[in-house]
Amino acid sequence: METVVNERLLSDGSAFANTADCASLDPSTSLDTTTSTSSTVRVGAKKPKRRSLNISGPVKPYSANLKNFWYPVAFSSDLKDDTMVPIDCFEEQWVIFRGKDKRPGCVQNTCAHRACPLDLGSVNEGRITCPYHGWEYSTDGKCEKMPSTKMLNVRIRALPCFEQEGMVWIWPGDDTPTPTIPSLLPPSGFTIHAEIVMELPVEHGLLLDNLLDLAHAPFTHTSTFAKGWSVPSFVKFLTPTSGLQGYWDPYPIDMEFRPPCMVLSTIGISKPGKLEGKSTQQCATHLHQLHVCLPSSTNKTRLLYRMSLDFAPWMKHMPFMHLLWSHFAEKVLNEDLRLVLGQQDRMNNGANVWNWPVSYDKLGIRYRLWRDAVERGVDRLPFSNEIESGS
Repeated sequence: METVVNERLLSDGSAFANTADCASLDPSTSLDTTTSTSSTVRVGAKKPKRRSLNISGPVKPYSANLKNFWYPVAFSSDLKDDTMVPIDCFEEQWVIFRGKDKRPGCVQNTCAHRACPLDLGSVNEGRITCPYHGWEYSTDGKCEKMPSTKMLNVRIRALPCFEQEGMVWIWPGDDTPTPTIPSLLPPSGFTIHAEIVMELPVEHGLLLDNLLDLAHAPFTHTSTFAKGWSVPSFVKFLTPTSGLQGYWDPYPIDMEFRPPCMVLSTIGISKPGKLEGKSTQQCATHLHQLHVCLPSSTNKTRLLYRMSLDFAPWMKHMPFMHLLWSHFAEKVLNEDLRLVLGQQDRMNNGANVWNWPVSYDKLGIRYRLWRDAVERGVDRLPFSNEIESGS
């Protein structure tokens, strides 16, 4: 594991730009500028141009390539036999429900007859019923009942849909779905205590940028989990030379970006709001988090949050405990959301939200490098070995 950012993070590509109006930064060396012995500065030499990510707005339409992944869209516990879950994904409206075989299906949330939203209707015997004229559709999109008229061969769009380990996944792209879906379960020994879904008015990439950054915690989360944290003199994200996972120093937190839109983290804790040890292995108890940032539209994200603990399993069965977890998660998120919404506003007016990357931005930069490569359709994605091993 390297101890500082010691590689060329910013390579040539459509998401990157040279800027000459800011302090110079040689992209072939470390983004860490805290030590003066890492490179030799020649007097009179022309300073190289600083590299920056060009993530400026307004937010561009999503690339079709970004759709060719499995996306978690709902928790299984929220999908009962007679219920449905409407979702937006890549600017399109869908609805999820269980068929006669109890397996989930995902169809377009628009009746073929008169474009009525199907989620305003009901689910009966494995079919979703339009509330306008009673047309009924199965999970493969086929209309199986048309009351008061001659039966016609009508079908609405349906997406590949699969259920695994307590989550419902869809494949919104045109490519053939991959045969495997990554596991998002917490590590062995953890018990799931909360599963929460929120609809947020922010582009999913900006939310991922925020989740992949821990350096902001003692400045932003001063009334929740980082209350009382001191501001360290230097924050580092330690990771393999080419990886999408690693751990934070000095915080006992392991973190991973899991393509296409998931963040997994394990936090070593001793008591609420306090840190213990220098690594998660040195901590006696842990909290594991899963954040799924589903791209609903260019200004909306469906967030799926799962929280697990490796201690106090009895807490799961306490009355109203889920309401407490929901309140705390919402409070933490609101501390972030006001800042990210401000970024989105500036971005839509032309500002670059990645204008000046520094060393602790490493994991967020790698996410942006990965996403840019996907959108450009490169043959081999960066960090592909890590992605394959995690799938």
